[in-house]
Amino acid sequence: MAVGTRLDHVGLIAVGGADARPFLQGLVSSDVVGLSPTRAGYAALLSAQGRYLHDFLMVEYGGVLLLMCEAARREDLLKRLKLYRLRSKVTLEDWTGRLEVMRVWGDGAAQLLSLDGATRGTARPLLGGAALIDPRLEELGVVLIGEAATLAMMTHGASPAEDGAWERHRLQLGIPDGSRDLEVDRALLLENGFDELNGIDWKKGCYVGQELTARTKYRGLVKKRLLPVIIDGTAPEPGTPLLVQGKEAGEMRSAQADLGLALVRLEYLGQVLSTQSATLTPRPAPWMQIPQADAG
Repeated sequence: MAVGTRLDHVGLIAVGGADARPFLQGLVSSDVVGLSPTRAGYAALLSAQGRYLHDFLMVEYGGVLLLMCEAARREDLLKRLKLYRLRSKVTLEDWTGRLEVMRVWGDGAAQLLSLDGATRGTARPLLGGAALIDPRLEELGVVLIGEAATLAMMTHGASPAEDGAWERHRLQLGIPDGSRDLEVDRALLLENGFDELNGIDWKKGCYVGQELTARTKYRGLVKKRLLPVIIDGTAPEPGTPLLVQGKEAGEMRSAQADLGLALVRLEYLGQVLSTQSATLTPRPAPWMQIPQADAG
């Protein structure tokens, strides 16, 4: 059954102007040139040292490139984008509140929104709004953009999701939720699934932070991965060290009840992690590509 929920934590930044595409293409980790009303994308903005700063879904909407980011951190993202604008013919506007964002997932979600059989990243204008299969993973469902009345029409036939249902769904799938799971100015994209989740384009030209990202991949330097964990006991607070026989084997990220995400050293994959209040069992999601040699 398809269920839906509004995403009040999502902010919107509109990037417009004649230079919008080349401007973003030189900044973010995946392709921008191919974005259109029928093709959405996912990307990160990195520091010059190749560390995570922001991530966002992207789609062309209303003549601009719309970035769906963390609402609480959108001012920081705008500030950073403006630093790179220089003399480019680019406009940067905060559209948060101007439009609403909603997500529908579960059996029949794609069919409900006339996206039956579509693959991740497929988008389409719909009833004055836009609907797109999440560019990261098809199981994440459909993201909707539009005014409140538009969303009501678009989601007619979907049931309201129970409180916490979306959080549990994305934890089960092992999907990070921005800075809750990705440590700002420290996290590496390849440790957090961006390659498999369509967040890196290895064939595009240079972008900020590309050098470290490429070196991490081609030298096989990924030693940790963000993984779903099953929690037995009280969920540890984010940042809590996770131990194996007294040795630090990982670090807790977000959690809900018995599900969570943790950044785990691959040498300890397959072992039970512990804190004073819980034991945690890593369970890599099916989409994750973890080399067996690195996983021990």
